[in-house]
Amino acid sequence: MELQKFQYDNKIVKMFAYATMLWSVVGMLAGLLAAIQMYLPEANLNLPYTTFGRVRPIHTNAIIFAFVGNGIFMGVYYSLQRLLKARMFSDFLSKLHFWGWQLIIVLAAITLVLGYSTGKEYAELEWPIDILIALVWVVFGWNMFGTIIKRRERHLYVAIWFYIATFITVAMLHIVNSIEIPVSFWKSYSWYAGVQDALVQWWYGHNAVAFFLTTPYLGLMYYFLPKIAQRPVYSYRLSIIHFWALIFLYIWAGPHHLLYTSTPDWAQSLGVVFSVMLIAPSWGGMINGLLTLRGAWDKVRDNVGLKFLVVAVTAYGMATFEGPMLSLKAVNKISHFTDWTIAHVHVGALGWNGFLTFGILYWLIPRLFQTKLYSEKMANQHFWIGTLGIVLYAVPMYWAGFMQSSMWKDFTDEGQLKYQFMDTVTYMRPFYIARSIGGLLFLIGTIMMIVNLIKTIKVGSFLEVESDEAPALSGEYKSHATDHWHRWIERKPIQMLIVSLVVVAIGGIIEFVPAFLVKSNIPTIQSVKPYTPLELHGRDIYIREGCYTCHSQMVRPFRDEVARYGEYSKAGEFVYDHPFQWGSKRTGPDLARLGGKYPDSWHFNHMYEPNSMAPGSIMPRYPWLIEDQLNANNTMAKIKAMIRLGVPYPEGYENKALADMETQAKEITSSLKKDGIETLPDREIVALIAYLQRLGKDIKSNNLKAEVK
Repeated sequence: MELQKFQYDNKIVKMFAYATMLWSVVGMLAGLLAAIQMYLPEANLNLPYTTFGRVRPIHTNAIIFAFVGNGIFMGVYYSLQRLLKARMFSDFLSKLHFWGWQLIIVLAAITLVLGYSTGKEYAELEWPIDILIALVWVVFGWNMFGTIIKRRERHLYVAIWFYIATFITVAMLHIVNSIEIPVSFWKSYSWYAGVQDALVQWWYGHNAVAFFLTTPYLGLMYYFLPKIAQRPVYSYRLSIIHFWALIFLYIWAGPHHLLYTSTPDWAQSLGVVFSVMLIAPSWGGMINGLLTLRGAWDKVRDNVGLKFLVVAVTAYGMATFEGPMLSLKAVNKISHFTDWTIAHVHVGALGWNGFLTFGILYWLIPRLFQTKLYSEKMANQHFWIGTLGIVLYAVPMYWAGFMQSSMWKDFTDEGQLKYQFMDTVTYMRPFYIARSIGGLLFLIGTIMMIVNLIKTIKVGSFLEVESDEAPALSGEYKSHATDHWHRWIERKPIQMLIVSLVVVAIGGIIEFVPAFLVKSNIPTIQSVKPYTPLELHGRDIYIREGCYTCHSQMVRPFRDEVARYGEYSKAGEFVYDHPFQWGSKRTGPDLARLGGKYPDSWHFNHMYEPNSMAPGSIMPRYPWLIEDQLNANNTMAKIKAMIRLGVPYPEGYENKALADMETQAKEITSSLKKDGIETLPDREIVALIAYLQRLGKDIKSNNLKAEVK
């Protein structure tokens, strides 16, 4: 059989490898700053661009989409060409993908610093960037499928199954969750509201973890672990079960982020059931990875890249066991809103994603540059420093989270809450300090790796194109009696794409249809009214400053929460919330019933100097809110957008919104003046006070009664 000669494109792999190293440091530096701000409020620098509420989404987006995203593409572009025995379909598309992705990252950093945010976790980017993400993702898929179509290897190896599922599912998640109504070029409102928005957001948020942080990395594990160990994958059958069970079950588990909230009980129960079922395929993948190393443990001892991969796969197993456990209601009522969840997330991010990426880089860079790693000793030091960093990060956060929940729920013998919320903040500081030390160690190890790899690159010679040869793929394949049943789809990439889409779409459709079409799932409350124009502006400022990163707006039906915050939350309260603001972490107290609890002057002073109202507070100062003028020019556009979303403002209300806004602003400034505070009615602080004073008022006193329709 005549062999065809061809070449692999290593240049695109090198570009993504360089980007991975660069953004790893940027993302981790942002995370370290955010960690320090948790116990040293002065680290917020009293600037709008460096407060925790803006740094935290920069950190999460930089790690997920910049560091991990570039790591995915680095591994995919390297492995895909070799598994298919074909150069990438288009060098132009490869470069367009690379520079388009870096443009997205830069735009994300700039806009998040400036406060342009949708207020939806892991999906904070505004609508122009959402469109750009979709376009660049299509470029990636076009290039990947073009390469698959022209392949010389008929069989699609298991890693490619995960790449295909990643492409189609991330596209579906991103498009559905990003449907929004633009108000201006950098402002939009989510198409969904309240409970519906929560269901869609955590369907996206959970599965962003599943199909961006997990499935593509499983594909990389299935390629690089056997490659580096020079061993075949332990079980082909187990890989089949792992793949199909994982992508089917994962998509159902999103509601486990919403346990004991105002979401329908049936949705919560579905999330719990499928989360627990996820243990089986997840651990099947971990076992398949670790057993691939049977008989090769001497290589693990001698190969630093394999050391990183072994810890990564182990961390994957730990995180995918803990996740289902945290979805059990008995455990979730303790863990939710605490730092326990932060520990869980970072075991996956640092151990699974971080260490797998490091292991691949240590193996890949010397091969691309045709040389040995500059320093095995430094790489081994990185391994131990990084491992210690993970332990010092996670253990204090587990301890802190359990202690937080215990203190929140503790009552005296007389039946009174034993601790004020601020007491828990004070107790957390030592754990936050320990967490930042762990993060610093992890960052130091990463910098050591980059120095090591740069020195490796300097002494090496880059292999831009790598030659190979293989027979052409020709003719229709004839099945054999010994063929495995799964072969029919492994050789048909379009069918694999379609079947994967159907499998992952089933769960989302079944969860969404009742929530969107069955009105009884989200009963309305007559006393709940739309936000006034001034309150709407204030809510947008709340979102801009990232207040949702520290405060929840969801009182769960627990004795301690009702005693601390007031009446538990109802689904009908949130029907005009575009987007919802339930939060996922309580660094500060819940705000769902904040309205009327304090006078306007308290909020003014609290935003200017938090410690003056809450001694020991770690909240940043917001002096610019008192100085900056509210942009009222887009008031009419905001009201029009809300009307398009179905918010029942009176007909033509957009024309009188400004007058109503000015009236309410003057009432607040008059109230402030009575307490000796002089400010203008067109300041941003006035709008924020209006919003905070509105929270929970619609169902207070006797408003609720039997007004549920």
